[in-house]
Amino acid sequence: MRAVIVIPARMGSTRFPGKVLADLAGKPLIQHVYERARQARGADDVIVATDSAEVSGAVASFGGRAVMTSPSHASGTDRIAEAASGLDCDIIVNVQGDEPLIEPSTIEAAMGLLDDSSADMGTAAVRIRTDEAALDPNSVKVVFGHDGFALYFSRSPIPYHRDIWKGHAGVTAGRGVRLYKHIGIYSYRKEALMRLSELPPTELEMTERLEQLRALESGMRIKVAVVDSDTLGVDTPEDLERVIRLMNRK
Repeated sequence: MRAVIVIPARMGSTRFPGKVLADLAGKPLIQHVYERARQARGADDVIVATDSAEVSGAVASFGGRAVMTSPSHASGTDRIAEAASGLDCDIIVNVQGDEPLIEPSTIEAAMGLLDDSSADMGTAAVRIRTDEAALDPNSVKVVFGHDGFALYFSRSPIPYHRDIWKGHAGVTAGRGVRLYKHIGIYSYRKEALMRLSELPPTELEMTERLEQLRALESGMRIKVAVVDSDTLGVDTPEDLERVIRLMNRK
């Protein structure tokens, strides 16, 4: 199957306008994402989908390929669907444009899940090991069955252990409860992506503000790969400073 990685990158971030072009170790942030995506084995191409001529120009300057998409898209899913509509491929992998530390192995894991013909989508998760992450609503949690398919995604700590959690204290402290953080990478069969982009938002999706719930509510099957490495997205200038410190330590 032919697989293409599409990286949605817009300039109009609410909390950090222009973040995809922010300087990170002498390169625009989007270049770090692009270069890591290029390292993923099994991908036939990497494309940046943007609504900005400035981003498109920056991508071209470091030898990447960008396609222009509508500025009116409400989500990254809609943006990559527009970009993917003209591509000759079977699999689309959505790698977020604000995750400069994404591991190529995580991309490969999400892509490989679609070797299972019963999966419409693939994604990744990492074990949560701190109470802070478990209780953070910006850290999305996922639960999945023995077959590896997602049952639900939530901003709340799930599963909730009724008998041992007391006021959420000690959520992850050696209690035998495994919680998993969802890593926001998706692989799609092309037809599944196109169908998803045409569906209206659902009540659960709008309640949790999680697009993947639209897929679950529509009957799509999302398979989850558990990986060892977390990633750190850049939503604010403070996040960018954390990434810089982490890169310096490495």
